[in-house]
Amino acid sequence: MNTANVRPLPHAQQRRSQRILLSVSILISGQHDNGSPFSERTWTQIVHAHGALIQLHEPVVTGQTLRMKKLATNAEVACTVVDINPGFTEIPEIRVVFSKPSPSYWRVSFPPEDWSREARKQSNFLPSPGP
Repeated sequence: MNTANVRPLPHAQQRRSQRILLSVSILISGQHDNGSPFSERTWTQIVHAHGALIQLHEPVVTGQTLRMKKLATNAEVACTVVDINPGFTEIPEIRVVFSKPSPSYWRVSFPPEDWSREARKQSNFLPSPGP
């Protein structure tokens, strides 16, 4: 995945949780301005305890409420569109946040808040010696 097309956010230095590159098959549903329903099968690009970055053909607007269903488990959660980035492809990148934090929704272990490459390099972990 090329993350060069993800716009830097003003509050990027104050993120609430670590991000993980993870492609999860999901179904997004919502309503158009005229009230007609839509649903689109898509995938995540990045996930975190508070939401995800997804690609979506359906036109949405910032502040719009959507439903996200994880197809592997049928787990469903409400989310809100917080950012729309046209990106470099013809499929817009949409940043959504859950109505309430749901770190267990993705069923992955997120790195601790203070995790960084520098911290990993400074750890006392040594590989076990061979036979």
